[in-house]
Amino acid sequence: MPSDLYVFGPFQLDPDSRRLLREGEPVAISARQFDLLHVLVARAGQVLSKDLLIQAAWGDVAVTDNSLEQAISAIRRLLAYAQSPTFIETLARRGYRFSAPVSRADRREPVETIDALLAPHRAWIEGRAALETLERTHITSARDVFARVLADVPDQAPAHVGLANACVMQFEMTRAERVPDTAALETAARHASEACRLDPRYGEAWATLGFVLDRAGRRADALAASRRAVSLEPDNWRHHVRLGYVSWGEERLREATRALALLPGFPLAHWLAATVHVARQALDDAAQQLAAGIAAEAQDPAHARFSSVALHWLDGLLRLAGGDDAAALDAFDRELAAEQTGHLYARECCANTWYAIAAVRLRRDDPGGAAAALQETLARVPGHVPALAVLQSLGIDDPASDHTPPADPIVRAGEIALGQAIGAARGGNAAKAAAIIEQMLDLAPAGSALWWLPVEPILGIQGSLRPWAGVLARLRNRAA
Repeated sequence: MPSDLYVFGPFQLDPDSRRLLREGEPVAISARQFDLLHVLVARAGQVLSKDLLIQAAWGDVAVTDNSLEQAISAIRRLLAYAQSPTFIETLARRGYRFSAPVSRADRREPVETIDALLAPHRAWIEGRAALETLERTHITSARDVFARVLADVPDQAPAHVGLANACVMQFEMTRAERVPDTAALETAARHASEACRLDPRYGEAWATLGFVLDRAGRRADALAASRRAVSLEPDNWRHHVRLGYVSWGEERLREATRALALLPGFPLAHWLAATVHVARQALDDAAQQLAAGIAAEAQDPAHARFSSVALHWLDGLLRLAGGDDAAALDAFDRELAAEQTGHLYARECCANTWYAIAAVRLRRDDPGGAAAALQETLARVPGHVPALAVLQSLGIDDPASDHTPPADPIVRAGEIALGQAIGAARGGNAAKAAAIIEQMLDLAPAGSALWWLPVEPILGIQGSLRPWAGVLARLRNRAA
């Protein structure tokens, strides 16, 4: 006949399967540690001598008291959790006692109960799968799914993490709009923080909080939270990707490499590495990373669990900087084809792609075609400052366009400076354009601000390096 389960705090001890569970999840425990814990729990409240415990765990093997003390210490570490009681007491010269309340549970559950227990977990899996598509409609439905899960299990950290991720992605869907959904971002921050409070050793909670804090402009806190996630769960590739996303320079490169070691071919990791190489002006290295990401994605595009954008856009910019307009336009066409996928960032990427196409048309002395491409940019991101600056240089002021710059203060400063620099460069004053960017970088905190400047298509820096030498050196140093 099956033995009853021993229940204490968030733990269950199953003598039959010799498993220790915490909130339903297995806890790694050695056989000897399990034997010690079993005898302590089975006789909770009683003082057990060292000799009895050694006999229970080691049998006839001769060991010292120190071996028992080490094993007890290891068990205490396994049972440690936020606001945990002292489960095992040491009584000098007498032995040990399991002092926390222990109850017994009948392991036999009716089918209906088992189904009810599984329902939130099934919904959580459904919601996570929806988020990993990065498609706008799926993200919206995922938020509803996680809200239902949270209603069923309000004290489980994974439910809060799921809802936080859905909400921060809803914010990302609107970040290029005149009025971003900051309420969704605030909701994401609240639930990510609650998940960390409920389970401080849950890496996914800290990784999510790090991404949310980065979106809120709290970059130092974002780094701290993301690094904690990696330290807690170093084998989780998602944590390395998110730390790479919120970090910069060598740390971003390192985290992208670690993510690829755990999930070879992941396109976003290649893209993250490429951005650092662009800022360092190691354009051949950037091109190699993009080629690897594009090849990996092309292997099975119809069934890719994590779709990507921006790979072809950046590849096109590199080709444009190298003077290969035809290859650049081919890459841009590939990027535009992704707009119909409904990807979270597709609209933004396509806006930037049309802006790059306008640069090609300007190089071909086609101002009318350039203006038409820029209108495509503004149709997707009405406040696209560089596009507005180029239109103004062409003598076109579109009153229907939204001149409101991005909400993020760092992004806003960079976009405004870039718009002013474009105006100066289009007026023939490259030195003034470079000085504007230098001044912006003086004020920008350490990070990835204007990382794409070496391949910015309108400024054409690669064709006129001398006025930009100081700016390019600054970008290299910032990406070190």
